Amino acid sequence: MTTGQIADPAQGGPADPRALGWRSAERALQAVAFDAIGARYGEAFPAKAGQLAAGRRLLAELPAGSPVLDIGCGIGDPTTWQLAAGGLDVTAIDLSDGMLTLARGHLPHTARYHRMDMYDLATERAEQAWGLPRLGPAGAGSFAAVTAFFSLILLPQDEIPLMLDRIRTLLRPGGLLVLGMVEADLDHYPLEFLGQEIRITGYLREELAQLLHQAGFTVEACSDRPYAPACTALPPEEQLFLHCRRTV
Repeated sequence: MTTGQIADPAQGGPADPRALGWRSAERALQAVAFDAIGARYGEAFPAKAGQLAAGRRLLAELPAGSPVLDIGCGIGDPTTWQLAAGGLDVTAIDLSDGMLTLARGHLPHTARYHRMDMYDLATERAEQAWGLPRLGPAGAGSFAAVTAFFSLILLPQDEIPLMLDRIRTLLRPGGLLVLGMVEADLDHYPLEFLGQEIRITGYLREELAQLLHQAGFTVEACSDRPYAPACTALPPEEQLFLHCRRTV
């Protein structure tokens, strides 16, 4: 895909968003928005202490070489780089070509970077549309951990339970999910961010814990940090960092 275009990989090239399904078109438009945002995302969120702390906890639990999937890696900063530098075997996915280009350009050998819609994980489309069989049904139970820092917030609430189920499928029994979310009662709410419209979903922490329990995870730790985005008109937010374990 050329940056700034909408594409359906299953069709092999650029597509008219009107010809895509509603969900596919919505996701593609968000990818274009993040293509345009690019490196400015880091300017809006320069402080990443909570995310780095969550990564350190994960590194302390996993032996070197453990396979980890980073969902919504963006430019790779900080999680993909942190986990790879800590000796883990990192696969990183994002739907934005622009973000992935920056990630590969900064530290190209830290991880395997792939363009993919996270919603297609653990499904046949992982291979059919994206050429990634290891991230489809064939990869069930293959990852020691999955990280998803502020990537699931781009999905509407009615898609997140299925997304969590697909993540659980890819995890080994007892595997870890480290999740970053915004605490807010929002469902795919439109916001202007660095000149682009994005849609954000959030949960209150009790609701999020219940959702994770229903998806087959135990929340072993939850920390919160207030955060005021820089270089943007977005309001201050409460960030949640959850350390979860697959229990079923």
